[in-house]
Amino acid sequence: MSSLLLFSFVIGYFLLLLGVAWRTSRHSNNDSFFIGNRSSNWMLVAFGMIGTSLSGVTFVSVPGTVGDFAGNVHKGFGYFQVVIGYFLGYFIIAYVLLPLYYRLHLTSIYNYLQTRFGKVAYRTGALFFIISRTVGATARLYLVINVLHFFILKDMGVPFGVTTFVILLMILLYTFEGGVKTIVYTDTLQTTFMLIGLVVCIVYMLKHMDLSFGGAMQALDEKSFTGIFNWDINSKGFFLKQIVGGMFITIAMTGLDQEMMQKNISVKNLKDSQKNMVTFSLILVFVNFLFLLLGGLLYLFVLHNGATYQGHELLLNGHNVIGDDLFPTLALHAMPKAVSIFFIIGLISALFPSADGALTALTSSFCIDILGLRERTGLSEQQKKKTRMTVHGTFAIIFLLCILVFKWIDNKSIIGVILELAGYTYGPLLGLFAFGIFTRRHLPDTGVITVICLVAPVLCYFLSKYSSQWLGGFQIGIELLLINGILTYLGLWLVSRGGSADTKRPVSTN
Repeated sequence: MSSLLLFSFVIGYFLLLLGVAWRTSRHSNNDSFFIGNRSSNWMLVAFGMIGTSLSGVTFVSVPGTVGDFAGNVHKGFGYFQVVIGYFLGYFIIAYVLLPLYYRLHLTSIYNYLQTRFGKVAYRTGALFFIISRTVGATARLYLVINVLHFFILKDMGVPFGVTTFVILLMILLYTFEGGVKTIVYTDTLQTTFMLIGLVVCIVYMLKHMDLSFGGAMQALDEKSFTGIFNWDINSKGFFLKQIVGGMFITIAMTGLDQEMMQKNISVKNLKDSQKNMVTFSLILVFVNFLFLLLGGLLYLFVLHNGATYQGHELLLNGHNVIGDDLFPTLALHAMPKAVSIFFIIGLISALFPSADGALTALTSSFCIDILGLRERTGLSEQQKKKTRMTVHGTFAIIFLLCILVFKWIDNKSIIGVILELAGYTYGPLLGLFAFGIFTRRHLPDTGVITVICLVAPVLCYFLSKYSSQWLGGFQIGIELLLINGILTYLGLWLVSRGGSADTKRPVSTN
């Protein structure tokens, strides 16, 4: 299919987003950018968050895991173990964290740490969010930009760096003014297109292979693609590790993440925000199942079209298509033009929500938590807006540099990289918040807090690297985040002092 034609759909889609952004950002101010004036509709937020949570990683990488290998067996639907953990984690967010955020009227969720422990804990929490979200968002962006570049723009002679720059510029343009107020609507639009792309691809493959849903599941089972639970306790994929790890990944990457919570606390009240979270979690379980089903069908489709397994590689015309390359290769080279178009629209619909929200949240966190912009009464609204726009543009440049680093590293399956990195960067946040919520102890308002939050991930690195040697073959998987959080918690306990929580500390509304 013509690369120019596919690229024209990318441009047309961006113009549509720009139109929505123009419409929603009229009469916007800094509160619109940071928290959507606390007037977001909970149903729109719930639906739009699906696109943000899934991103291009789920769209491309999750289907690719189904026919990949864990040891000598297919991973199959093993990712669903993590999804079960996600589901449990969302209920903890809804009924433990959201009431806390609404009670304190927070704009930045890390302001809780200031209320509880002081400035150092507050800034440390915000710093770890900035690192975590920057790494996670750019890894997700890299995956989708790499697909767009390899299958479309490379044939047009456009370098990867230019592709990245143009896409980031697009995202910057439609989030520059409206912030959260805009992305609540654009994410809803993009989630719709992403799910349409998913369903169209599933329906096409079922019809092409003359399979019903029941017939497809039977065919997948015969190929050993439907296994969910891993019973090997030493394996990284052991079901208990995956479920517990998934639960704490959700708590950390959603509940302790300014990007995700920024949208939730933009909802009018706590009750509606909780309805948003519960509704979102139920839909997300179903949608993740569809992506795994899609992955299974893709592997049946490629095997049906002449691909063969040779060891742990799946070769089609001499190329290994296992993992992240599978879906783009088939959608753009082995399916009708109409399906290719739906794939591209679905892919870019998965791309933008993972970037627009991240840019907005990072800008909000840096302006509020690091610069203290909302507290600086000496600055006019216009001066604050200029500072906010400068920060927004700077983060776009940082995104560009990080994506180029991921391109240099390159990885066959980016979802594993994201979950592993999350274990290191979100663990200290988990430990900080848990210590604040579940103890009544005080912490010294000094740099020792930051040191503990830096040492814990370093210890986790060595534990993860040598766990198989030290623990008789036991491998640490995504439960690394929980271990990291526990080490942070224990470190904070050692430097803390007893007593009830400081109820005299003023509650900030930032």
